[in-house]
Amino acid sequence: MAKTLSPEAQRLKDLIDFDKRIYFFVLVFLFLLIRYLTNSLIIEAIPDSQNLEARGDFMIFHIFNALNYLWTPFALLWKFTVIAFLFWLGAFMIGYKVPYKELWQFALIAELVFVFPELIRLLVYIAPDSSVTYMEIDEYRPLSLLALLGPVNVSPQFHYAFATINIFEIMYGILWMYGFHMISRRPLSQSAIVVAISYFLPLAIWLTWYIMVYRG
Repeated sequence: MAKTLSPEAQRLKDLIDFDKRIYFFVLVFLFLLIRYLTNSLIIEAIPDSQNLEARGDFMIFHIFNALNYLWTPFALLWKFTVIAFLFWLGAFMIGYKVPYKELWQFALIAELVFVFPELIRLLVYIAPDSSVTYMEIDEYRPLSLLALLGPVNVSPQFHYAFATINIFEIMYGILWMYGFHMISRRPLSQSAIVVAISYFLPLAIWLTWYIMVYRG
């Protein structure tokens, strides 16, 4: 006999009861729009950008960004697939059987968390002063360990790792704890263990590997 949903799980289930296909296109649009506007700010922060633009010096920059825009939906789909597999595998390792499809759909929902750091970066530099460089805009990661310490005070080897350690990753983990609780109908304490094994442990391994192989 299937366990009944807890009040928290039921509220979450009701909250995300909408067409996931439309949601995916909205999510992609938000990422593309915010990144386009942010890239525009980055160009404007480059000294004499208008003359450089007129001479075509930004051609490589525009080509790279265009490819990035085209790749965004596929990158998101790949991320959802990997994240869902990690949760499915982590749950399986400790004896929980959960439907992969529901994990994948929740990975799609949870990705909304990462729209906010992109939006905050855009809002912070929406009207940059003349002293702001394009590198500052490009490397800014709000509410991260890197932003707290300051990039100039951190070795480049640790920039990516410290930027990844941020409040949004914690929010993502908490959201997944409730999501797994809803999907598996396991207690929140057990769901938290699955999140630690399935997400934070692989993330820690990845960041450690990146730091070890970094070549500046």
